[in-house]
Amino acid sequence: MSIEIRDPRISDVVDPSATLETLADGFGFTEGPIWHPHGRHLIFSDIPMNTMYQWTEDSGVSEYRKPSNMANGNTYDHQGRVLTCEHATSRVVRENLDGTIEVLASHWDGKELNSPNDIVVKSDGDIYFTDPTFGRSEPSGVSRELELDFRGVYRICSETGEFSLLASDFTQPNGLAFNTDESELLVADTPELHVKRFSVNDDGTLSGGEVYLHSTGNGWGAPDGLKVASSGHIFCAGQGGVHIYEPEEGVCLGVIQTPAFCANFTWGGDDMKTFFLTSSNHLYRIPLKVSGKPLF
Repeated sequence: MSIEIRDPRISDVVDPSATLETLADGFGFTEGPIWHPHGRHLIFSDIPMNTMYQWTEDSGVSEYRKPSNMANGNTYDHQGRVLTCEHATSRVVRENLDGTIEVLASHWDGKELNSPNDIVVKSDGDIYFTDPTFGRSEPSGVSRELELDFRGVYRICSETGEFSLLASDFTQPNGLAFNTDESELLVADTPELHVKRFSVNDDGTLSGGEVYLHSTGNGWGAPDGLKVASSGHIFCAGQGGVHIYEPEEGVCLGVIQTPAFCANFTWGGDDMKTFFLTSSNHLYRIPLKVSGKPLF
């Protein structure tokens, strides 16, 4: 596959002649890639195979955690601990440095969460995650009745551990990402085919929530994973690959094309310019000209 050029400014982000390199294949459905900047390895989820994997340049792919409770999104906190959204258990968990698993969130107002999906950590250590219902049906979860009647975005305070609902006006909130100065939080609403933009208040709460990007005419299909490069460019995974947007005008500059649906991606490598993509049953990489921010 190649780079689809929609605006000549795409050449500031990726070489138009760049191509995908296949690192591994044969998975069920890959998601949640995260790069360890010191260990120089990638961890990612395979939801239907109930497994998390680790990839290194020297050793390739090996099992990291199995069973994973059908893990989806992952990230690191500032201490280098893996945070994971589990579909099968409707939990957000933290893997402590001694290998023990600690539950950070599982219920809201006495009712089980839907199925936490994607997760990010702010520079102050606060954790934000989305909670759609995708993990309550097969093959990406366990079939069971819903207990909540909404789909929300939540925050876990790093100082107190307090768990709060920030927004619930979604059909299915999915990928989420802060902009470069963390004044805004972007959240993809998959069935609505758009990305909402919220202002992040001083106390960590959200306000606003207007539609910022819409996939109509952009070939997204359903927007999934969402991240912002250090340059400010917005990257959104979905049908056709990863769509790259100029932040001020919201113009789609081009697409890093993948053969099948691309659910998520991350930056890695020593210069944080190696782009890893989890696309259905494949793991790919491609070099970029813009870097991502290390997760810790």
